[in-house]
Amino acid sequence: WGDWALYTDSPLRAFENELGVQAPLGFWDPIGYTSDGSVENFKRRRQTELKHGRISMLATMGYITPELTGKFPGYLSPSMGLKFADIPNGLAAVSKVPAIGWAQIIGYMSFCEISADQSPGTPGADGDFGFKVLTASDPAAKTRKLNAELANGRLAMMAIMGMFFQDGLTGSAYGDWALYTDSPLRAFENELGVQAPLGFWDPIGYTSDGSVENFKRRRQTELKHGRISMLATMGYITPEITGKFPGYLSPAADLKFEDIPNGLAAISKVPGAGWVQIVLYALFCESTGGFGYNSDGQRSDPGNAGWKPPLLATEDKDLRRKRLNAELANGRLAMMAIIGMFFQDGLTGSPWGDWSLYTDSPLRAFENELGVQEPVGFWDPVGFTADGDLLAFKRRRCVELKHGRISMLATMGYITPEITGKFPGYLSPSMDLKFADIPNGLAAISKVPGAGWVQIVLYALFCESTGGFGYNSDGQRSDPGNCGWRPPLLATDDADLRRKRLNAELANGRLAMMAIIGMFFQDGLTGSAWGDWALYTDSPLRAFENELGVQPPVGFWDPLEFTKDGSRE
Repeated sequence: WGDWALYTDSPLRAFENELGVQAPLGFWDPIGYTSDGSVENFKRRRQTELKHGRISMLATMGYITPELTGKFPGYLSPSMGLKFADIPNGLAAVSKVPAIGWAQIIGYMSFCEISADQSPGTPGADGDFGFKVLTASDPAAKTRKLNAELANGRLAMMAIMGMFFQDGLTGSAYGDWALYTDSPLRAFENELGVQAPLGFWDPIGYTSDGSVENFKRRRQTELKHGRISMLATMGYITPEITGKFPGYLSPAADLKFEDIPNGLAAISKVPGAGWVQIVLYALFCESTGGFGYNSDGQRSDPGNAGWKPPLLATEDKDLRRKRLNAELANGRLAMMAIIGMFFQDGLTGSPWGDWSLYTDSPLRAFENELGVQEPVGFWDPVGFTADGDLLAFKRRRCVELKHGRISMLATMGYITPEITGKFPGYLSPSMDLKFADIPNGLAAISKVPGAGWVQIVLYALFCESTGGFGYNSDGQRSDPGNCGWRPPLLATDDADLRRKRLNAELANGRLAMMAIIGMFFQDGLTGSAWGDWALYTDSPLRAFENELGVQPPVGFWDPLEFTKDGSRE
């Protein structure tokens, strides 16, 4: 391929010698602001970049300098008794500067804006306000310094945004995390549940307000949910391992414990009196804490109900903390586990076990149907068959077969005329239209006469009428797609061979649906569904294939279709 230095006509070359173009990136414009090649727009954006960079450099130094050198002595506002030392560093200063201070800041900004003519073509538009402290008479040195200003300004824009973020998040723009004692994030980092490697983890920011009361209320809720989830998870597992209680759950209802299925299915089996017991026990557990977090005012630890279980309770502070941390971690794991069990139970009828045992799962209803082939097996990522409705499945299978058959015919309809040629004679003698006059592919749509469309529609109606205008509406057939036609060489009475061929039809139909969509796309894009790129002479993509920058192996590459209108301008 060619040397970049030879691409002299490319619009990207217009600005590669401007200030700010530095190794190793060179001229870098990934968003394409300069793709129109407009010098006026480039200079306007450069002027904006310079202003933002200079302000950001001042702001960045404004963060750093007071920390290194200290603040001015004396008063910022004698009338308000406000010293410079009283103004905090960073974002917190915004609320401390008096109104007259803001007036001075705005006044200075206005002075900078009006102190020089900044209209296009003036020195001010290029950022030159006549301030010559850092300039140089040597052109090379001046260019190097101006490049350095742009680079430092870009760095400062990134730096000040980082400082703002860190300041707003932690209360300081830099420094050791151990020193951010006033940050609301520090309020809870020594609480239970803060464990390596994540430490205190609150990505949603529930604790960003620093409220201890809210934190303890949420911790109590977390503990309750965790404990219930641990019991529920064990309640799923234990009956499978140890079996169920002997005897009757409800003698009056003649209901034995062993009659209660495991998991979600138990909900419909528990008698009303059982639900009353469950609710009363939950109310008892709540009442031990006064129906709310520490509402009795006697305890300070969330989740401390005064129960000291043997082998778990301890007076050793370090061991107690370790066990309470373990309870939180196990509760969090159990919350994830029980949700997974609920999902798997609702989906398959059991929260675990071998897939081959899930015979009652609605997903199993169709796994032996035609079209289920290795390596994917029964694949329904959208969940169309989740309801297990056999009639809906067969209706969709009928639709899939029709689409597949039509797509196979359409795909061959694209290919065959290119290989065998078209019919001789006239498609429409009255219109003097020959078959050879009909272009291949999408272009044919505009050439087929009205009578031809009538024939196409009538044939489609005939095909539909053979099945009663709907899936098996004649009630005579059970196989989707079985129109009673037994094509020679394809139909067979061998059950295994028939199944193999029907699976092949589905697979080929699925492939054809993908193929015909690809052909439509390629035809609409290039004017032909296949063939040599050199033959696509009418494609708008060809307008620029001889321009500079078109190199093998990609050739002319425009995935975003900027040039699809063929406009050379």
